[in-house]
Amino acid sequence: MASGFFALLDDIASLMDDVGAMSKIAGKKTAGILGDDLAVNAEKASGFISDREIPVLWAITKGSFINKLIILPVAFLLSAIFPIAITVILVLGGLYLAYEGAEKIHEYIFPHKHPKAERVNTHLSKKEILSVEEKKIKSAIITDFILSVEIVIIALGTVIKQPLGTQVMVVSIIALLATVGVYGIVALIVRMDDLGLKLISLNGKKRSITNAIGRFLVAALPVVIKSLSVIGTIALILVSGGIFVHNLEWLHHWVDGIPSILGEFITGTVIGFLCLLAVMLFKKARKAFRQG
Repeated sequence: MASGFFALLDDIASLMDDVGAMSKIAGKKTAGILGDDLAVNAEKASGFISDREIPVLWAITKGSFINKLIILPVAFLLSAIFPIAITVILVLGGLYLAYEGAEKIHEYIFPHKHPKAERVNTHLSKKEILSVEEKKIKSAIITDFILSVEIVIIALGTVIKQPLGTQVMVVSIIALLATVGVYGIVALIVRMDDLGLKLISLNGKKRSITNAIGRFLVAALPVVIKSLSVIGTIALILVSGGIFVHNLEWLHHWVDGIPSILGEFITGTVIGFLCLLAVMLFKKARKAFRQG
């Protein structure tokens, strides 16, 4: 009885060693996509009223946890019985990310013309503010879902030859760390100014370390927020390009021989603008059909 118990403990210890080792490998494999995930979600979670930032971020974080709960079992099931479905899902997600990135670039180059009344309307009702928040939260959760699929699939690929128990534990750990780590850092970014003001108010001395750090954080926040939009757009393009290059062999051969990051950026940009063109033509055709 005792020997059986200790044998069980030994098996558990061995399993945890395997899980720890494979988690390190999976973490390294997903490090790049996690960086892109951070940039994209930080840009998505910014731009809210100060006292609404944390509630909105918490709503996005809860959505991210739900995304993982949906993705993980489906990924394990599809990987076991229908592996090709994983590639199809990744490519479809890549099309969405590429389109979103191209749309942002198009909007920057050719800003949409807004009605005059919309530009001068700076006083929104509580209902309108909540409506804007809800739209941004939904957009952030959809983007998180696609990026989460990529993270889970990459992590799953590193342990695909391991026993099912190891696969489940390793991929679940990576998924959990992705959510907690990414949104924890995002929370720090969006609250930089509040932290800076608290440091400034610690003492009345202008020449102090806390005052200097506080003023730096307050001054740096606008720069960080503006940069996040650019970084997030580039990240969308790179993530989508990486999905296409790594999952479509014929496309991989086309960009072979040039730096991978450049190949992924070119691929994501070209496909993104093709998707944007297709969507714009579809909208025009639908509008003409309705008017006719």
